[in-house]
Amino acid sequence: MSTLALVLSLALQASPPAKPLPKPAAQAAPRKAPAEDVAAATQAWHAERLQRLTSPDGWLTLVGLTWLKEGEQTAGSAPGSAVVLPAPAPSRAGTFVRKGDSVSFQPAPGAAFTLEGKPFTGGALKTDEKGAPDVLRLGSVNFQVIRRQDRLGVRVKDSEAAARKQFHGIPLYPASADWKVEARLVPDEKPRMLSVPTVLGYSEEMKSAGTLVFTVAGKEYRLMPVAEDGSDELFIIFGDETNRDATYGAGRFLEAPLPDKDGRVVLDFNRAYNPPCAFTRFATCPLPPRGNRLAVRVEAGEKRAGDH
Repeated sequence: MSTLALVLSLALQASPPAKPLPKPAAQAAPRKAPAEDVAAATQAWHAERLQRLTSPDGWLTLVGLTWLKEGEQTAGSAPGSAVVLPAPAPSRAGTFVRKGDSVSFQPAPGAAFTLEGKPFTGGALKTDEKGAPDVLRLGSVNFQVIRRQDRLGVRVKDSEAAARKQFHGIPLYPASADWKVEARLVPDEKPRMLSVPTVLGYSEEMKSAGTLVFTVAGKEYRLMPVAEDGSDELFIIFGDETNRDATYGAGRFLEAPLPDKDGRVVLDFNRAYNPPCAFTRFATCPLPPRGNRLAVRVEAGEKRAGDH
């Protein structure tokens, strides 16, 4: 044996045996969110919802809606005013003038209205037809002009409204992971509009976002959401069997994130909420479109908190 071979042989015999490599740690199986996570998330969502509802400009402050005729109409707290304002407002607060599709308002002498924090001395008012309307304020009272088809109306709010001051919350079903379901959004073959009825007796045409298909207790259901311009959510107006005895009779609203790349959408019915019409008769709510009344009791989300 050569000297080099002898050295290598002795070195190998002197080396300790190689330790086996450690086995890779087993990958933990994904865990499902515990039920209390759904409850906590629902509670946080509902706290934000109530904060918006009870804000100084929330739906609980809506106290009046007057549809304007052509020509001049007086506004104030005095009996006989065409546009009635709450008592904190002057008996004669000003005059509305409608000319076709435009509305202007002229404050009465001494009525210190403001618009965006600045004194308003009179002029045309922007409606809600193409974005945020002008909002005139006087003390706790504010109003704006809304448009619904060919009707122009004055929507009046009062931050001191009894409905806001006496509000005691909205009862909820217990949050349940069973009502957080995965749906599949089936796109429309071509763009179409959805006919959505309203409490005013006419229908609005809203942009369809397709059809949501999902399963509850082994049975398949479908809902048609609305795609609102500029929104990162789907808006769903739906009814179900609980409307008869436990939830608002005209149906409820639900918002959901836009679908992922595979068309999947999470519908969390724990976040189904009452429309404004559940709290005031002066709201102009949409109603569930044809096909959006589910033949099942959706015992999740907000329960009935009023019925106008």
